Amino acid sequence: MAHHRFHKMHGLGNDFVIFDAREHDLTLTGEQVRWLADRQRGIGCDQLIVIRASDKADLAMQIFNHDGSEVAACGNATRCVVALVARDITIETGAGVLHGTWGNGAVTIDMGLPRFDWDAIPLAYAMDTAHLPVGWEDLTDPAAVNMGNPHVVFFVPDANAVDLARLGPQIEHDPLFPERVNVNVASIDAHGITQRVWERSAGLTLACGTGACATAVAAIARKLVSGPVPVHLPGGTLTIDWQPGGNVSMTGPTSHVFTGSIDI
Repeated sequence: MAHHRFHKMHGLGNDFVIFDAREHDLTLTGEQVRWLADRQRGIGCDQLIVIRASDKADLAMQIFNHDGSEVAACGNATRCVVALVARDITIETGAGVLHGTWGNGAVTIDMGLPRFDWDAIPLAYAMDTAHLPVGWEDLTDPAAVNMGNPHVVFFVPDANAVDLARLGPQIEHDPLFPERVNVNVASIDAHGITQRVWERSAGLTLACGTGACATAVAAIARKLVSGPVPVHLPGGTLTIDWQPGGNVSMTGPTSHVFTGSIDI
């Protein structure tokens, strides 16, 4: 069987297994992704990334969730790929071409424009995405933002007090969200935004780059903060900047954990 080289990396504890398929092609089934991502039986990760050649950018990245499903965007994984290549690059993703800047111990990604239209989130039917007229127990008045994948953001007095392990799956699978949704709870104080995330298909994670972007965008749109703003996640801090009408930028550190090879 062929040995495939991989890198284990993380951005603020949001961890990835990254394969470079530009020289040796690699096609993975959902079952293989689930096995590789399994923390007891495989390598273990939140998402699995396959780097591929691109005719639109310096390279392309394919992103798989822990359950084998494919998604269009992952901000922390994009930062890890830039750090792995160790230079400024453009990356083709399912959400479009992203620009990454490498240096000074951090990576900045131009995440593109946030989307707010109800059918771009997507929602099951039309409603005001700035203030969704829905709620789940004490979680009410959310905002919805698409940052390459769908997010719903709740502003609460204390993000750490929310039982997100229980409420997250309920909201993720609500029929209002036909492609499911990432669930963010956030509180704001003088130090910035404190945030926790329930990621669709992955559950509670230490950090979520697109979630931090969606939350900062929603907070800036509601005039609760101004950019750039630090977003404090359980795994560490990202700095998000956005001006209404413009692109979102995300800056933060990455870590290379180890390199290995495996038979698939």
